[in-house]
Amino acid sequence: MDELSGGIVEKLDAASAAFLNTSGLAKASPMGMGLYRIEPVGKVGSVRTASVQLDVRPKDRLGLSRLLFLLSYAGNQGFRPDSVAAVEDRELWSALAESLAQLAERALGRGVMQGYLNVDESLRTVKGRIRISDQISRRPGMLVPLEVSYDEFTEDIAENRILRAALERMGQVPRVRPEVLSRLRQLKGKLDAVTRLPAGAPLPPWTPSRMNVRYQAVLRLAELILRNSSAEAGEGRQQTASFVVDMAKVFQDFVGIALGEAMAAYPGELRLRYNALLSEAVRDSDRLSVNPDAVQLLGGRPVVVYNTKYKAASDLGGSLTADHYQILAHCTALRVPTAWLIYAGAGEVKLRRILNTDIDIVEFPLDLSRPPSEILASVAELAGQSWGDVLRQARSD
Repeated sequence: MDELSGGIVEKLDAASAAFLNTSGLAKASPMGMGLYRIEPVGKVGSVRTASVQLDVRPKDRLGLSRLLFLLSYAGNQGFRPDSVAAVEDRELWSALAESLAQLAERALGRGVMQGYLNVDESLRTVKGRIRISDQISRRPGMLVPLEVSYDEFTEDIAENRILRAALERMGQVPRVRPEVLSRLRQLKGKLDAVTRLPAGAPLPPWTPSRMNVRYQAVLRLAELILRNSSAEAGEGRQQTASFVVDMAKVFQDFVGIALGEAMAAYPGELRLRYNALLSEAVRDSDRLSVNPDAVQLLGGRPVVVYNTKYKAASDLGGSLTADHYQILAHCTALRVPTAWLIYAGAGEVKLRRILNTDIDIVEFPLDLSRPPSEILASVAELAGQSWGDVLRQARSD
């Protein structure tokens, strides 16, 4: 179903309905006779059990490559349009599994990468350097064993741990095609000497370098899979998998990062999730505040406001008026003459001059169905136009 759809009615078993309700992707309401009304709840992605699969697709039918591009860029990890590759497939799990297999085969084609790992250990001989403070606190007055620290050249490094965890995660997804599942298991077998990441453990940090160039594409995809998906399998448990994404947050984060990079070419500073007072009050609890998504500051003073709307009011069956009311309050509180309303979708730039005020609201569409390079070019155009308005306002003042 589409994320903006009104839902569907399907026959489900109780276990699958319970899993849908806990996945965060949809709500399954019983209607009797084994029928459930399944409705989206503002997220996109896919959940799968042995008998059921539900896909909630982004509006405008964005493909997996575009979704992964937005996710990676929103993560603020220095990714670029070509950093995260994906096989396009109508079914998300098949696309993810095939993409991971292809990139992992490319990364491991020349063997498992090795690197230096810092090891803290208790030994009876000196290796590396002695950790004097640990030796005194743990073994006062004892000569052996020694608390030492040394660098070991090994396969058990962060990059391989992340890759192994992603291969394991995708190998637990129900109904992955047998030939792809076999490839995932073979690839995971090459990493059996690598420490397995415990479920729920934070991902170990890694830094792009000349040494791990061949791993970088698969690591970026692996991190996206591990951060946005879950999979469980085992005796006595239903095999389940979910990949759930909050597109409104992804869009807001993406625009914030991309706009920050574009505005770096101009004077001032872009501040994200800015907080300002809207009203005066004797007690702090009675004060009203506003939180625009981004504000450009010049000399510490706000000069332009930006708000992002992945789902504009019109998407939800209303008019854009509610969005304009919100951003009008932002302009009033910050004494800013121009605000930019950035929404996901196709269309033309529109200027709204607000009657009886000196405030302009510019509606700026960002078409996410376009290639990543064109999306970033649109953000750069937004930055240029908004800064041009700041200069024109300064001249008129």
